Amino acid sequence: MTTMYPSSAGAVTAGADATGSVPATSQPTPPPFTWQGELHGEDSTEQVALARAAPSASTSARLDATDVTCWFGKRKVLERCTLSMEPGQVTALIGPSGCGKSTFLRALNRMHELVPSAAIAGQIALDGVDIYSEAMSPTEVRSRIGMVFQKPNPFPSMSIADNVLAGLALSGISHPDPDALVEQCLSRAGLWAEVADRLNEGGMSLSGGQQQRLCIARALAVCPDVLLMDEPCSALDPISTRVIERTIRELCEEITIVIVTHNMQQAQRVSDNCAFFLVESLREPGRIVEAGPTKQIFSNPSDPRTYDYVTGQFG
Repeated sequence: MTTMYPSSAGAVTAGADATGSVPATSQPTPPPFTWQGELHGEDSTEQVALARAAPSASTSARLDATDVTCWFGKRKVLERCTLSMEPGQVTALIGPSGCGKSTFLRALNRMHELVPSAAIAGQIALDGVDIYSEAMSPTEVRSRIGMVFQKPNPFPSMSIADNVLAGLALSGISHPDPDALVEQCLSRAGLWAEVADRLNEGGMSLSGGQQQRLCIARALAVCPDVLLMDEPCSALDPISTRVIERTIRELCEEITIVIVTHNMQQAQRVSDNCAFFLVESLREPGRIVEAGPTKQIFSNPSDPRTYDYVTGQFG
């Protein structure tokens, strides 16, 4: 049974990826929505207990989206998107701008609901548990499913070391050896060798590529099962991009990764599986046209629209 979850007003704002209207008769009546706290807000005792019970080491998890439909107000921006993101693999979301890739990505860790007037229907399950159900609070969801954004966003008033540990403080998680954790996370993000003697300097003192890897290290500190990445290399130079890509391939051995990218060569280099999103016309919602192993999507796609996109005929 499809359940629809309306949003609660929040600090995160995202633009619609596509436009489309929802007839009043087709939009289910939303159940009452109870906001359970945000990652950057006040945590209840129960949520803090959940956060502190987080595993000491990340283990990859399976993420399944079934018939996911998203709205901004009455505009339907995604329709009936179904995709399985396999544990320990990289799944790339590809497609032209405005087809719903980033909206889909944000729905995977309940960030879509933070946009005023946003709503979602369908199901997203982490190892079989619906992340929008009462079984998981938003805080727990965002601890287990981390996010790295398109533009690096280290906290400007914090040192490099404190940036890495910021997620723990916000989630109410304690660690017996913070210094060791900082080194571990920076090493996994491919940054330790470059900043080992600069940990007390500000995070904003780093280059763009280094800042992005610092944000990856910050996400890793809370031991997520899944890491979402929204065009993490779009603002970086080729050398920094290559370092990030190498980091992604190393991390996927223990974390499930979902990445949005407009770079077809990057999708082929880093991903195991791809999903191609497309909007057929201006007022239509985005849909998944085809999904499968990356090699198949780029060498022998089953849909001619996929072939036209990956070979550069449009987009």
